[in-house]
Amino acid sequence: MPGTRKLGRTTEHRNAMLRGMVTLLLEKGAIETTLSRAKELRCVADKMITLGKKETLAARRDALAYITKEDVVKKLFDEIAPKYADRVGGYTQIYKLGPRRGDAAEMALIKLAD
Repeated sequence: MPGTRKLGRTTEHRNAMLRGMVTLLLEKGAIETTLSRAKELRCVADKMITLGKKETLAARRDALAYITKEDVVKKLFDEIAPKYADRVGGYTQIYKLGPRRGDAAEMALIKLAD
């Protein structure tokens, strides 16, 4: 599903990390992470919101298979996706925050677009 960034992890670890981050992003609305993770997360989050816009049983089951919390899937289909009904794409925004103090990794804030 996501792009080609490996993020220094095995496939299983990377997929589990992205599932958790998508769940947290849809639950909270914004999260702070590294820039490369945010860019990878944007692809997956946009696909989940596109699934939410379909409003079919198959789309809901696909979302439940990827998102780890049922109440977040309900929020996706009832609140988040209808907000972007007239929008074609670009559901997330990434803001660069500067380097992290410990290891100077480029940090970013990823949030759902208004």
